[in-house]
Amino acid sequence: MQQLDVITFGEAMAMFMANYPGSLHEVGQFTRELAGAETNVAIGLARLGLHSGWASKVGNDAFGKFVIERLKNENVDIDHVLIDKNYPTGFQLKSMVLEGDPEVQYFRKGSAASHLTSDDLNEDYFQSARHLHMTGIPLALSDSARAFARHALSFMKMNGKKVSFDPNLRPTLWASQEEMVREINAAAFLADYVFPGITEGEILTGSKEPREIASFYLEKGVELVVIKLGAEGAFYKTATEEGTVRGFHVEKVVDTVGAGDGFAVGVISGLLEGLTVQEAVSKGNAIGSLAVQSPGDNDGYPTKTELEKYLKNNLQGVI
Repeated sequence: MQQLDVITFGEAMAMFMANYPGSLHEVGQFTRELAGAETNVAIGLARLGLHSGWASKVGNDAFGKFVIERLKNENVDIDHVLIDKNYPTGFQLKSMVLEGDPEVQYFRKGSAASHLTSDDLNEDYFQSARHLHMTGIPLALSDSARAFARHALSFMKMNGKKVSFDPNLRPTLWASQEEMVREINAAAFLADYVFPGITEGEILTGSKEPREIASFYLEKGVELVVIKLGAEGAFYKTATEEGTVRGFHVEKVVDTVGAGDGFAVGVISGLLEGLTVQEAVSKGNAIGSLAVQSPGDNDGYPTKTELEKYLKNNLQGVI
């Protein structure tokens, strides 16, 4: 079995991106792409030369085959992708916007990924990775997917692996905000690194202040908290250091979807490479800024050479 740098898991969907602006019900032509927060991270890490793996279920259908082939082409390990003959692969529609946040409609209820169970987890496969990246989305998909996520998290921690956690809040998937906050925080408290957005941080902790949001998790035993501040960059805090790393200047924001996942790619890869926290966060800011300049969820994620060039041409510092 191949040794992995990072493993992640979740739901992948076929995404149909509108070919021109307008309301989704008016658009007649779409381009098919791949969507999924965790697949975005796996793809971004693979492009940087890391060995990443993605675990999940897809349907025995055209969309499932598309997901598998796309990940293969991106050099993501898919040995833990299961084919479900009873349930379909989900899909989504995404509008084209000239600037800002697109409209997204999901068709994912009852998907194969939502039928993941704790029994589906291959412990040998997870053991082969030195780092787990997890988001809050699988916790919201179903009770059985939540059990899979909890098993993965506890297994990796028990085996001394590092875990990063992106809340990636999806309120519409939860029965209530109270349940969402409780379950997301329970997972976050077990992680080593937590990457909330500033708005997510307020929902999860009740504070608007980055330093207070970070302290909330550090007091629960988290090692590093990095809070995404959008165009302003990111604030980080550990038990011994803190700082704000400036964002990268972007002339025009094309599409914000995938920026947070790209940020996670930069921070995780930087920490695995032994960079300082400040350097890793700067790397995250860089990939996030590249992500918002392209229409697809992961189109803008760079190769290692492309990222090195971008960083050289866009020197940033700590505020």
